Amino acid sequence: MRRLVIDSGVYIDWLNAGHHEDIVVARDDVKYLSAVVLMELRAGAFSVRERRLAQRLETTFLRAGRILSPTPAVFSEAGEVLRGLQSERGYNIERGHSIVNDVLIALSARSIGAIVATQNARDFQAIQSLRTFSLTLVWAQA
Repeated sequence: MRRLVIDSGVYIDWLNAGHHEDIVVARDDVKYLSAVVLMELRAGAFSVRERRLAQRLETTFLRAGRILSPTPAVFSEAGEVLRGLQSERGYNIERGHSIVNDVLIALSARSIGAIVATQNARDFQAIQSLRTFSLTLVWAQA
């Protein structure tokens, strides 16, 4: 069985419209919830319904012992990757903080040998150009 870390955009599509259920509830994968993704989901949960859904997701992963938090080594390497993204790929982390989150998600997943499932091809492929990790792209649903 493969390990899988699902990015927030995929969860949002699933929670709001039931899209990507084949990924989110796949029984063949061992899923981990990135603490960074959890933060993003909670930050965007404005309605009572959205907050309840984020809480249920968190509780489910807490019970399973599968919330993935960046380690100090991941944060250190993330600094190196972020410097590279700025110098080699033209990113500006002062204007776009989401790239910081994406680097932490990618490197945390890499640390446990997990695949990242995301809709954000541009940023995750840029990260992948500096550090190898497994990535699967999910197409956004209309």
